[in-house]
Amino acid sequence: MAALDAEALRAALHGTYAAVDVVDSTGSTNADLVAAAGSAADRTVLIAEQQTAGRGRRARDWVSPPATGLYLSVLLRPEGVPVSRYGSLSLVAGVALIRTARHAGVIASLKWPNDLLAGVNMAKCAGVLAEATPNAVVVGVGLNVAALPGEVPVGPGGLPATSLAQEGGSGDRTEVAIALLRAFAEAERSWRGAQGDLVTSGLLTEYRGSCATLGQRIRVELPDGSNLQGLATDVDGEGRLVVDVNGTARTLSAGDVVHVRPGT
Repeated sequence: MAALDAEALRAALHGTYAAVDVVDSTGSTNADLVAAAGSAADRTVLIAEQQTAGRGRRARDWVSPPATGLYLSVLLRPEGVPVSRYGSLSLVAGVALIRTARHAGVIASLKWPNDLLAGVNMAKCAGVLAEATPNAVVVGVGLNVAALPGEVPVGPGGLPATSLAQEGGSGDRTEVAIALLRAFAEAERSWRGAQGDLVTSGLLTEYRGSCATLGQRIRVELPDGSNLQGLATDVDGEGRLVVDVNGTARTLSAGDVVHVRPGT
């Protein structure tokens, strides 16, 4: 698998991002940009060919085989956006991933709160992690692009893994990185212009239209070990999932849940 073409990335994204850096290996691109939050410019991008300590939501490991996927993070300083709305950037990244998959010709949908599902079997193709710091927010994306090695395990959510190439899309990681970062820049610009309001920006309508969780009976596993079952009816303006549990609406943020699985 060819290495990412850093010069092509910088040329294609010039004027869109303040910096686009590519490194051979790091522990976690999110951790690196969180550590750089005191000085890094708004819209700084870090991409790694390999992560040795990739992280997903709730500190789960994210498997990052070398030269197979895109492991990238973007640092943002969204002035004028209330910090309370920073968490909705996970949904903004989800919209960007959907646009990228469709650009690649891959059937895809979103599983609330942070997964991209691809192909007719709706296997996991990408995940998102947003982390706020006192003066910035870092949005990380792990996207499987090329065919995966056979040893990639089923994730903690019980979903098998797939990639864009395995679903008939492009396996060119540089091409996909450019498409993804352009899509994210466009969606984030709309979000920022609306002061982080998903409704006003139009992004909530787009997210809902691609969210496979809606209309499904689900089982939500909670941090205290309990669970609730019901019908996923909506994603609200704060990016929270609304679940009808025996006629009572329960509203859940991503931090409220451990797993969302199919219900009975």
